[in-house]
This record gives sequence, structure tokens and C-alpha cells, in this order.
Amino acid sequence: MFIGHFALGFAAKRVVPRVSLAMLFVAAQLADILWPVFLALGLEHVRVDPSASSPFLNFDFIDYPYSHSLLFLIIWGVVLGFIYRAFVPGTRAFFVIAALVVSHWVLDVFTHRPDMPLYPGSVKVGLGLWNSVAATLAVELVLYAAGLWVYVRATRARDAIGRWGFITLAIFLVAVYLASIGGVPPSLPSLYISALIGAAVLIAWGWWADSHRS
Repeated sequence: MFIGHFALGFAAKRVVPRVSLAMLFVAAQLADILWPVFLALGLEHVRVDPSASSPFLNFDFIDYPYSHSLLFLIIWGVVLGFIYRAFVPGTRAFFVIAALVVSHWVLDVFTHRPDMPLYPGSVKVGLGLWNSVAATLAVELVLYAAGLWVYVRATRARDAIGRWGFITLAIFLVAVYLASIGGVPPSLPSLYISALIGAAVLIAWGWWADSHRS
């Protein structure tokens, strides 16, 4: 899942309006931010399979216990929540940020084949929504539309940047999502480098657009 995670980040703004959209994006996508780092360090492994039965299955996630297991995402969620709370006091923000981090595992369990660990070395689970391209697109796009709707209802553009920065971000996320379906990187280094750069751009874009909305 990709834009489904961002959907929850958008929607969470309704619950914690003072938390930047950038922070909500970081929380919702933390697993996918940590994953390329652990790939680069050789702690987690993935295999590219261009002949997979579905374009969503081109990556065979051999193991990613530290970035995507339920146990570690709970840990990362608590850590990120405490870090945020150290700078911006507030119990609600702590729980929302932690919940967003853990939500990544929940959404991925619905989409992935059984490769999602509960903890390092555990049995792996996954309901396999990715086996159906049509069902995956329907679920993600509806979830994304719902997240955008909640965000729009909870915020208001203060100027042109707040309006068009948000609109272009929303469109760009869909374009990237659709363009990435079935795509395979030329090498693993290009995979984790592009993943980190992409995450940085989207987080910065989210902060920029959201800072011009109230």
C-alpha cells in the first residue's frame, strides 16, 4: 500500500490539527522510511521479481523484521511519539503519532501476501489484496479520497500556496502511485536511494502546503 498510508496522515489532521502534515506523513510512512535504510545496511532483504503474477508483487520481501514487524512498529511508534512530545507537549498527539506508525502494519497486512511478521522470526501474515489489481486500486483510491476529504473539511487555505500546494501534492501522490505500478528499479541501491529522496520530497511538500492552511 502507498497512498493509503498517506490517506491516514491526511485524515489524522482532523484529530490533531496543530500537528504538521509533515509529521503525520512521517508517522504513517515511518516503516517505509526505515526500510531503505535497513536495506542499505544489509539488515533486511528484498528480491525483485518482474515475472510476478501481479504488478503489485514485483518485490519479494524476503525479510524486514525491524522496519515492518508489528512489534518493532509499536516500538518505533512509541519512540517517535515521545520524541515529538519532548518538543511539543500533548498526550493526544503522542497517541495519534504512535497509532499512525502502527497503522502501517495493519494496512500492509491487508495488501501484502503473507510476508508481514509479527516480530522477528515469527510466522508471517498477509491477506493478499495485491493479487487483484482492480481490488487494490479500488481500495487505495477510495481510502485516499476519504483521507483527502477529511483533511479538506478540517483545514482551510490561507493563500494560493495553501490551495495549490495541497492540490498539486494530492495529484502528484496519485500520479506517482499509478506510475510506480509494475515498475522495477535497475538496482537495489537505486531503490533505497530513490525511496529516501522521494520520502524527503513528499514530507517537505506536505509541510509547505500545510503551513499555509489553518
